Amino acid sequence: MTKRTESKYKINRRLGVNLWGRSKSPVAKRDYGPGQHGQRRKGKPSDFNIQLKAKQKLKGYYGNIGEKQFRKYYEEAVRRRGDTSENLIELLERRLDAVVYRMKFAVTPFAARQFVSHGHVTVNGRKVNIPSFLVRDGDVIEVKEKSKQMVVLLDAAQSNERDVPEYIEVDHRMMKGRFVRSPKLTDVPYPVTMEPNLVVEFYSR
Repeated sequence: MTKRTESKYKINRRLGVNLWGRSKSPVAKRDYGPGQHGQRRKGKPSDFNIQLKAKQKLKGYYGNIGEKQFRKYYEEAVRRRGDTSENLIELLERRLDAVVYRMKFAVTPFAARQFVSHGHVTVNGRKVNIPSFLVRDGDVIEVKEKSKQMVVLLDAAQSNERDVPEYIEVDHRMMKGRFVRSPKLTDVPYPVTMEPNLVVEFYSR
């Protein structure tokens, strides 16, 4: 287990939000940061701090992606035509671990990353164990046959904590789904407000 996985709820407390909308989140009981200074009064945040927090929320939501990789997504979003903030969200939602999470094959983005890296998933019939693999429109994602009865998978599929978004189709009986189209920011079912425009401002300073 990685350090990032072990500390996933610390991300919630540090940012003061329930990033994944889970009832287990400690923010539900303690809406202040961790540590001895978590309850100290905070002054008015600067523009930089507001932008930084927006970046930390978005990075944290997708399993706390590393800074180097996250910046690459930003640079690719800038390179593409259209709105940079929308492009950034599209790239993040095309990650294979994000798609697995959206299909409810895992209970958290961290669990989805582990599920993919352990080789339980195929894309168009081929095994892919790279969580950052970018899925294309029409790609079929399926759980490998020998993995379809895993308890963690069945529990995730039956969970009522969240719904499958419209840009993804899934058959939980077959443990198989399809990435239909690229989403807009308004299509993505974030439990908290995400502000990718502030992330763009942070990197373009």
